[in-house]
Amino acid sequence: MSELDEQGRPRPPSNAGEVDTLVGFLDFQRATFEWKCRGLSAAQLQRRVGASTMTLGGMLKHLAFVEDYWFSYWWRGTPLPAPWRDVDWDQSPNWEWDRAAHEEPDELFRQWHDAVSRARDVVRADLALGTLDDLAQRTEEGESPTRRWMLCHMIEEYARHCGHADLLRESIDGETGE
Repeated sequence: MSELDEQGRPRPPSNAGEVDTLVGFLDFQRATFEWKCRGLSAAQLQRRVGASTMTLGGMLKHLAFVEDYWFSYWWRGTPLPAPWRDVDWDQSPNWEWDRAAHEEPDELFRQWHDAVSRARDVVRADLALGTLDDLAQRTEEGESPTRRWMLCHMIEEYARHCGHADLLRESIDGETGE
């Protein structure tokens, strides 16, 4: 178990192999995002800043989708789980962002936690048998990213949204940090 910082986030290992380092940084970014959303009401999770339509609630739902999209659909090549498999993405390309406005905080957090748990299970099980150089099971236009690329992409996805979340959280109650 890694050491936790003052916000309850696991510190990424400073002297570990590539898998543990990448997974450590992904878990740190996940925990940073969760910190930014923690303790907010439904109305606060739907607050916007300026002309942006982004909300913390929308990001929770979006990141739940992204976890399943990259780790179930791409990495494993399995169908997307509910509710994602039932969405007409051509008709509603921003469905997860829009739908979040109609869900309670507990439901948004449950969906996100469940997706993160599924993703961790996939990574742990598959990297016990394979390597970061293994390709995704899904191929698009003849290309499959490596598992390394997908982990790096997820770190980047969370880091970008943590920046958005920091601005949104500050606008809600003045909380800042990282």
